[in-house]
Amino acid sequence: MTQAGDFGATGDGQTDDTEALQHAIDEGIGELLLPRGDYRITRSLIVDLARVGRTSIRGESGTARILMRGSGPAILLKGTHTTSAAPNGFRDSEWTHERMPMISQLEIVGEHAEADGIRIEGVMQPTVTGVLLRKLRHGIHLTGRARNVLISHCHIYHNTGVGVFLDGLNLHQTIISASHISYCRLGGIRIERSEIRNLQITGNDIEYNNNGGHKVPDADGVPTAEIWLDASEGSIREGTICSNTIQATYSPNGANIRIIGQPQEKNAKVGMLAITGNLIGSQWNNIHMTAAQGVTITGNSIYSGHNRNMLIEECSQIVMGDNCFGHNADYGVERELCTGVTLRKCRDSIFSGNILQDCLSGRHLYPEAPELQREALLELYECSNIILSNNQILDSAPYGIRLADCTDITLATTIVSDRRTPPLQKSAVFWTGATGQSIVNACRFAGCLDTPFVAESIAVKSASLPE
Repeated sequence: MTQAGDFGATGDGQTDDTEALQHAIDEGIGELLLPRGDYRITRSLIVDLARVGRTSIRGESGTARILMRGSGPAILLKGTHTTSAAPNGFRDSEWTHERMPMISQLEIVGEHAEADGIRIEGVMQPTVTGVLLRKLRHGIHLTGRARNVLISHCHIYHNTGVGVFLDGLNLHQTIISASHISYCRLGGIRIERSEIRNLQITGNDIEYNNNGGHKVPDADGVPTAEIWLDASEGSIREGTICSNTIQATYSPNGANIRIIGQPQEKNAKVGMLAITGNLIGSQWNNIHMTAAQGVTITGNSIYSGHNRNMLIEECSQIVMGDNCFGHNADYGVERELCTGVTLRKCRDSIFSGNILQDCLSGRHLYPEAPELQREALLELYECSNIILSNNQILDSAPYGIRLADCTDITLATTIVSDRRTPPLQKSAVFWTGATGQSIVNACRFAGCLDTPFVAESIAVKSASLPE
């Protein structure tokens, strides 16, 4: 282990320590320790692993800071890996020189508008732990190619770009865990133009990643998300978003989780994903998916979507089960609402075992938000082969369930009830247009101002269905 001071770095916050730190890295010393201090640099510290060999950069128990006063990444990890993660895909030189570079226990602060924290290119098994990244553009930027990435126990805070940005990347086996990712203006975790497999996002606190904490003029309308998976170019498969707190404040067209695929008739290019056991709340849309295939959304608590709790468009093979859609009661009924679920042009999917309870229909926490446009807590438009079963739809208005031009629907063992006095719900179910071979069975509808069930034609009506 060699200390930064051995190569002339002062850590006084004033001296340009770039040359001293780069000299230490180029010497191939292995672990570079930065004792307590502020290390000012004016250009990227390049860790060329093929040349310098196995390298670790570590701060002394979190007491060291790197002040990046130039553009680009403060630290660039650069490798030569170009194949898969299979054992026969590695050259001996990658094991002897490049494997598992580590950055740990230090803070990187941006002091330039285009300063980034850490960039990773062509690296196998990069490991980033216990790092604070703030006032940068992007916290961690992965591009090109990488394999087996570990990011854990980090604080990625108040950056003008993206917290963890997977951009133009071919990457398999990624774990982002046990980290705080918050107040990053363009998103918490964001994927664009990439080929991604085996993505695990688990145990994080990901919140407030929009312009609200930055107040950049005329930037409120730029869409953001805490987690943004965009496969409109490339593909994203085999991933989990589990056991996270994913929260925000309202931003126009924002989402807590946004998933974007490609047209179904071609190949959705995004799917085989599980969204499970998360707390998701307080955005324009909590979950917004377009053209995805094969996603399970189960066991989440989802609240305060100021447009929709879930907006699912042109998707197939979506399983939505055992979720609780509601509001945060601690904030009072005057401030929170549950706006429900909309499926549009979806097929071959299941919505089962969910609870949707509205709080105060038609009222927004944010007066600047557009007026709520909603016909029901559960809406299906131009959908086919959907099972709706074992759900509770409570205290909605003007309808509990709205279906339009939906075919081959099974609506079973579902309660739709308005328990307010007087009720605001006109009808429990309002169904218009084509219905195909749809079935309604063993449902209970209550608390309606008008006829509980309004439909033009349904193939089967159960005897228990109110007339």
